[in-house]
Amino acid sequence: MQQKIQGFPLSPQQKHLWLVQQGSNLYRNQCAVLIEGDLQVEILKEALEKVIARNEILRTNIHRPRGLKIPIQVIDTNSKIFLNEYDLGNHYSQDEEIEALFDKIRDHSVKLEKGQLLKIDLVKCSAKKYVLFINLPSICTDYKTFKNIVYQISQYYTACLQNTEIDEETLQYADVATWQNELLEAEETTTRTNFWQQVDFSALDNLKLAFENCFSQESEFDPQVIKLVIHSDLLTKIEEIIQKYQISINIFFLTCWQILLWRLSGQSNLIVGVGCDGRNYEELKAALGLFGKYLPLVYHLQENYTFSDTLIQVKKLTDEMLEWQDSFSWNAFGKTDTDDIEQAFLPFCYDFEETIANYYAPQVSFSIHQHYVCVDRFKLKLSCVRTQNDLVKVEFHYDAKLFHKEDIENLASQWQTLLSSIINNPSLAISRLDILSEQEREKLLLTFNNTKTAELEYKCIHHWFEEQCDRTPDNIAVIYNNQQLSYQELNTRANQLAHYLQQLGVKPDVMVGICVERSLSMIIALLAILKAGGAYVPIDPAYPAERIGLILQSSQVSVLLTQQHLIENLPKHQTQVVCLETDRQTIAQQSQTNPISNCTADNLAYIIYTSGSTGQPKGVLINHANVVRLLAATDSWYNFNQQDVWTLFHSIAFDFSVWEIWGALLYGGKLIVVPYLLSRSPQDFYQLLLTQQVTILNQTPSAFRQLIQVEESLGNNNDLKLRAVIFGGEALQIESLRPWFERHGDQFPQLVNMYGITETTVHVTYRPLTMADLELASASVIGRPIPDLQVYLLDSYQQPVPIGIPGELHVGGVGLARGYLNQPELTAQRFIPNPFSDKEGDRLYKTGDLVRFLPNGDMEYIGRIDNQIKIRGFRVELGEIEATIIQHPSVSASVVMLRENKPGNQSLIAYIILHPDKTLTIPELRRFLQNKLLDHMVPTAFMILKAFPLTSNGKIDHRALPMPDALRPELEVAYVVPQTEVEKTIASVWQKALNIEKIGIHDNFFEIGGHSLLLVTVHSQLQEILNAELSTLDLFRYPTINSLAEYLSSSANQTAFLQETDIQIEKISDGKAQQRKRLQKIKSVENN
Repeated sequence: MQQKIQGFPLSPQQKHLWLVQQGSNLYRNQCAVLIEGDLQVEILKEALEKVIARNEILRTNIHRPRGLKIPIQVIDTNSKIFLNEYDLGNHYSQDEEIEALFDKIRDHSVKLEKGQLLKIDLVKCSAKKYVLFINLPSICTDYKTFKNIVYQISQYYTACLQNTEIDEETLQYADVATWQNELLEAEETTTRTNFWQQVDFSALDNLKLAFENCFSQESEFDPQVIKLVIHSDLLTKIEEIIQKYQISINIFFLTCWQILLWRLSGQSNLIVGVGCDGRNYEELKAALGLFGKYLPLVYHLQENYTFSDTLIQVKKLTDEMLEWQDSFSWNAFGKTDTDDIEQAFLPFCYDFEETIANYYAPQVSFSIHQHYVCVDRFKLKLSCVRTQNDLVKVEFHYDAKLFHKEDIENLASQWQTLLSSIINNPSLAISRLDILSEQEREKLLLTFNNTKTAELEYKCIHHWFEEQCDRTPDNIAVIYNNQQLSYQELNTRANQLAHYLQQLGVKPDVMVGICVERSLSMIIALLAILKAGGAYVPIDPAYPAERIGLILQSSQVSVLLTQQHLIENLPKHQTQVVCLETDRQTIAQQSQTNPISNCTADNLAYIIYTSGSTGQPKGVLINHANVVRLLAATDSWYNFNQQDVWTLFHSIAFDFSVWEIWGALLYGGKLIVVPYLLSRSPQDFYQLLLTQQVTILNQTPSAFRQLIQVEESLGNNNDLKLRAVIFGGEALQIESLRPWFERHGDQFPQLVNMYGITETTVHVTYRPLTMADLELASASVIGRPIPDLQVYLLDSYQQPVPIGIPGELHVGGVGLARGYLNQPELTAQRFIPNPFSDKEGDRLYKTGDLVRFLPNGDMEYIGRIDNQIKIRGFRVELGEIEATIIQHPSVSASVVMLRENKPGNQSLIAYIILHPDKTLTIPELRRFLQNKLLDHMVPTAFMILKAFPLTSNGKIDHRALPMPDALRPELEVAYVVPQTEVEKTIASVWQKALNIEKIGIHDNFFEIGGHSLLLVTVHSQLQEILNAELSTLDLFRYPTINSLAEYLSSSANQTAFLQETDIQIEKISDGKAQQRKRLQKIKSVENN
């Protein structure tokens, strides 16, 4: 027979903490009480037992009877205490030992259902100095409880010493818990509706810092702390500000914390959990137990707000919030992305405490020397304690499962810098306040940019080539199919064409178009244009005629080199045309000597056109010095030489070709011009790598993934002669390289990621890759700047962002282009003055790429600034979703896109490539993502592809990715056709809303593309058709057709059907105007 247990319900805060802690022993509170004077230990023990006897919460256990989700409080009658005693004697390092003992005692595990939860230890430091450690589970105590316990100890110590009694009546926690539960129920319709339900709780799902670990398991929690002290001289200046604005130092520090979190998170709609002791009534002031909690303070910060304005507004909001603290409950909030709202917590928290004055008894004093309190889960918490000696102890508590210690140390330094900046100018806009310490600023601006190199040996590309030709005249320079040219032959034929071009008026800075197919003639023509002094303008023959026309019109090239069969496809133009076949005889009669052109390093080498946001291509002007510098500066990394074999894989209209062509020819290597059709066939290209024994391979990550798959299918391992594989052109998902590393290791060939852009001459950064990078939880590590370039990550005010925080990448140095051809306004917008240089005319290029510094100085590419999409009111970075998908061991690569299958109905589509030997079902992947991503970030549809479609430049062709069809997605549940009239009606409404042809009765609305906005439409239509009392909440509770139909059928309001389908549809149509108004209102709320 089960023993009957008498217990009391948990308070609302206890219930919340129980659900949050999920059996963890980490939620323990502790204080160290300094006792000075002539302490009588036996009297202290007697006083402690009287305090325990007086307060039921100090002898309470938490017991969960079988079958109950929430436990009850069970009060023990035993008030005896076992006091552990330690004697530090004459140890020289008493403070360190007390600190170590404080941490050790806190780590002791306790079972809430058994034994005494209160643990007390007494440490003797000397005859007149003791430290009393009091340790309790968080579910039984808070900081004010410790204050009250110390006060009661001093009272009972005096009473025991004087042999007197204390007759004060005590308010017991179990009674308070009952009252709090009744209070919440009684005030449900007024308090919550009028205040707490106004909180925009949806913002909670997006609150995070850029440097937190997104892949930590949600159940894990590892609280750690970093401490610092604000000294009296700084406090004096803070006092001047708070007196001026008539606010407390508590509000001052809270405002500073909000501003720092706003700056680091980029979230204007910020929620901070503000600690309160929960004793809002005089009768509760002396009570013991868990009253403390965090209240959500919501404040919408704007860039133009001044600190002083923010300070006053925060005070107003805090005062208003504290008035309603008794009625706060997590149940007050509606549905969020958190599965169980009662297990939710506020990620960023803040506490402020004033230390108590000493409590005195005869010949002895008691004071709280140190404390640790954790009454709720958090990601990051600032705790400020003002001491009696005009100091403020500041503690940064953080979840070590989410943050590295170094990141929090940086944050603590930023906090101190922010305080100084505010003190110096409290009227400054909060977006302009300094948060970078001098040390961090120096690291970002100077240490990470220590890249200066020696003077360059060569001035122009062709000068370097001519010297190389003199060294290796008979070496093979270029191969195309079965044709080849030696260095001497290439130089001779290029010279002849160059002389001919000079006769046509080509000279320095004169632009020459080149529209030819891949061939030896293409390489001859490129070199000839440079030798003549001109700048080549590459035009891919595969371009649409309209784009070719735009380039010719924009560049106004004086000469166009082309081939006979391409002429008739060229749009009309006024340019001199040189046909390389028909003009061959004339060209062959020209001089074979190196022409003189007076070309210098500052003259143009080429103009490559890139896509513009307006749809008009823009021509990027690159000088000879840029290319020469690029290859010379990277020589020490690669040691390119005449034994190297390169491929020209990319179109000459793509700037990756600049690196391929001149990297080979300026160092005496062999260049293999890859025929276009062969470049489209991964199998044939792989064979070319084998037969030509290629050593230097340049690829976009997308193209290289296809080579990996070919190699795996062939079973080849060590037949390739590659010594370096260089990635560029698009973001690299490092996980996609796992099969390669498993087959080849990471030493030979060396894989290198090089981020770059056309406007900065092909490459900007360099990062060798290793197998260890596979374990990084980062998106795409792009490394550090190559010599002669500087990189700055700046906010919208052109100020450096801290390490770990995303900012727009700005590039400076000698690799920058002149600008855009004939577009001075656009050039001025993108090539801005360098605010960090004293050199006149120095510029920075605004890349539009979002990047962050890692602590070691490497950079991590996050995505385009304009790749941040908004779906159902939530801002989402597509790169984050892609990075999470490839965490799955079966996934090799992923692309996520926002698609709109009909106006207003947006959804995320994930395109997946699997490892060749892996299988994966869509339900498995969806379940994997649901454990790692917020609900609105889990894609609606998934498509597994064999390969991504590529553009002619080898990048992923997003426009060619297929749209998912309207068929039922792959689910874990089998398809069951709707049977009853109710089921068929619900299915019909769902099909129209979701644009899916077939929906089974066990399909979950939210797993087949449903979301909150669509739910409003579905709810409205079902009410119209079924004439039933149906709430939106019911649709959350019953997310399948079967469960909703059963609920409707069993409801007291039996559904009264409209018999005529036509009438049903007509009624829906008539109500569209009203429905549209409701939708617009809801959308407005979600967007805000």
